Amino acid sequence: MLSSKVPLEKGSKKLINAWAFYDWANSVYSLVISSAIFPLYFGALFTDINTISFFNYDIKNTAVISFVTAFAFIIVAFISPLLSGIADYIGDKKKFMKIFVYMGSLSCIGLYFFELDTIYMGLFFYFLAMVGIWASLVFYNSYLPDIAYPDQQDRASARGFSMGYIGSVLLLLFNLAMVMQPEWFGISGEPQEASMKAMRYSFISVGIWWSLFSQYSFYYLPKGNNQIKVTKDIFWNGFKELKLVWEQLKNNLGLRRFLPAFFSYSMALQTVLLVAAYYGEEEIAWASSSEKTIGLIVSILLIQIVAIFGAILTARASERFGNIIVLVVINGIWAVLCVIAYYTRTPMQFYIVAGFVGMVMGGLQSLSRSTYSKLIPETQDTTSFFSFYAVAEKIAIVIGMLCFGLIDHFSGSMRNGILFFILFFILGGVMLLRIPFKRT
Repeated sequence: MLSSKVPLEKGSKKLINAWAFYDWANSVYSLVISSAIFPLYFGALFTDINTISFFNYDIKNTAVISFVTAFAFIIVAFISPLLSGIADYIGDKKKFMKIFVYMGSLSCIGLYFFELDTIYMGLFFYFLAMVGIWASLVFYNSYLPDIAYPDQQDRASARGFSMGYIGSVLLLLFNLAMVMQPEWFGISGEPQEASMKAMRYSFISVGIWWSLFSQYSFYYLPKGNNQIKVTKDIFWNGFKELKLVWEQLKNNLGLRRFLPAFFSYSMALQTVLLVAAYYGEEEIAWASSSEKTIGLIVSILLIQIVAIFGAILTARASERFGNIIVLVVINGIWAVLCVIAYYTRTPMQFYIVAGFVGMVMGGLQSLSRSTYSKLIPETQDTTSFFSFYAVAEKIAIVIGMLCFGLIDHFSGSMRNGILFFILFFILGGVMLLRIPFKRT
């Protein structure tokens, strides 16, 4: 593969743009695979049946996705500290990043073969793609201090977010056109058959897009010091850092009270976001399959757009009222939205809920991160604290997805799972009130 002949200096505009361009490359996975096209395709496969057989035991299809997602995050939660420890010390961390990028992108292409007859292979590719995207982000994020100075990092990160949003929306719109008008792209067959085939081609487009556009980042990102070898100490360094953070929590009242609250509402928040598309596909009374396709994608785009304004509004509210109060209010809104979602059945109701979800989604995530940043002690080793933050979030996702999957399977309805998470939003909000307000 390509490699940079002339290393760019830290802080250079070209280097920062090259780093941010990886968001353009990988964000298509989150939007097309996680949120839009794949949930539609998955739901369409199970029009006649809604179970998958495992060892002669039938499990509800949406519950299976929840369990596979949970298992993927278990793996990611375990390897993230390992990868973080290596990323801090290894010379050629670009090599590790490439491994997960190519594993993830090839797995997206492999989703083309996701059919009922090959369901186990398809689920395996889905699992590998999820591990690939999240593991690659460990190394991608670790590059930020290497390519930008502290006063440049906020802007560089924001640039990556913007590029990711634009890139993913462009590919999603292309995929939507392909699904709705397959004949325009030379895709033959009956309307439903052609649309399903177009969805499978969409998975290929994600894999190609992700791998292809990553090359620009790989070309300019620094290679590092190849003389550093991965030793036993370096390999386990990430876990040692997590242990040190855990020990420091004893002397930090704010963090000690914030993290359980964050864990509680993250368990609910991240799970709801991961299953939202499947919920809309299964529980909303769409008039036709075409209305379902357009409706779900419009809802997802609406959430993406509104989330930007929600994050800005939340930031301004936090300046006036303080982080903790705003976080408590947002958790309360989320609890109410879960109740409303439970009773949501029509497309218009779903659009309205999606708009409110977008308004509070970005705000809760961005404000949680900044609140945590304010609560950590004065230290040069902020990486360890944010690694702890990331692992806590992933473990919360694992528990949330497992709970949701079990409720969905045994009750036979995703609605009951959504209703269950009201408790965790309320619990998170109550625990937030125990945090000292002064610093936040």
